[in-house]
Amino acid sequence: QVDLVESGGGLVQAGGSLRLSCTASGRTISWYTMGWFRQAPGKEREFVATIRWSGDSTDYTDAVKGRFTISRDNAERTVYLHMNSLRPETTGVYYCNAAYGPASDYMSLPPDYGMDYWGKGTLVTVSS
Repeated sequence: QVDLVESGGGLVQAGGSLRLSCTASGRTISWYTMGWFRQAPGKEREFVATIRWSGDSTDYTDAVKGRFTISRDNAERTVYLHMNSLRPETTGVYYCNAAYGPASDYMSLPPDYGMDYWGKGTLVTVSS
């Protein structure tokens, strides 16, 4: 099992920047595809960005492409979300997720393969 703790949220003006961090304990994050999700007030949680365990592949929702960058430091057990040119619609609680990739990525499957893990979130508020 891995425990995830997000940090770095806060209040920022439109056009500003923030860097979110997600630090894991209990297990290395090297096995996991790491992702960021956002839940805006009154809405469902939605995908923002993801990065493969090796760091060589990333994906973003169209709304943040060119403005957000996801990165990871496996040695530090931390994944980051650099957010630039923030917009009011970016407001929400940002959650970190750790999930296993395809079975073909592993020489042997971990005992909890198929599970995924969530942090408790960090609130980002962008004022107009």
